Amino acid sequence: MVRDIRKIGDPVLRRKAKKVEKVTKDVQKLIDDMIETMHAAHGLGLAAPQVGVLQRVAIVEIEPDEKVPGSGTLYAFINPEIVKVSEETWVNQEGCLSIPGWRGEVERPMNITVKALDRAGNRIKLDVEGWVARAFQHEVDHLDGVMFIDKLVAPDRMWRVKEGEEDKEAAG
Repeated sequence: MVRDIRKIGDPVLRRKAKKVEKVTKDVQKLIDDMIETMHAAHGLGLAAPQVGVLQRVAIVEIEPDEKVPGSGTLYAFINPEIVKVSEETWVNQEGCLSIPGWRGEVERPMNITVKALDRAGNRIKLDVEGWVARAFQHEVDHLDGVMFIDKLVAPDRMWRVKEGEEDKEAAG
């Protein structure tokens, strides 16, 4: 089921999501709905608060690209925790399904290690880099009530894009 994506100004986007205590059928349904919602919106990621659910659940899926390690994989993660970040950082543009029509430049670590539960409730540890790492960080921020506009390199480095043109590059 495609759910409504909450937009900037909705207070749920600024609240910290709660830890998932048990992976249930309801959590599975949430993940399925989030995947359907992300695909319908042409996003690269989505966090549960963006669909009004304050649980630590997020998904990431970067379009397949042989030059982008980890792309083409649908990641669903529960209670994610970034446990290691590289010293190397990079500045690049980000967008957000909750802030449609806007882009801005954000500096983030190039490589991260994430611990989480997968959708079956198994403990996983992932080392991701580049665009996949950026998308993971963006979604984990959402779980803490943080949006990319809070991390802009400079407010004057934010710009509008035409609706529909942001789809290819929008994060969650």
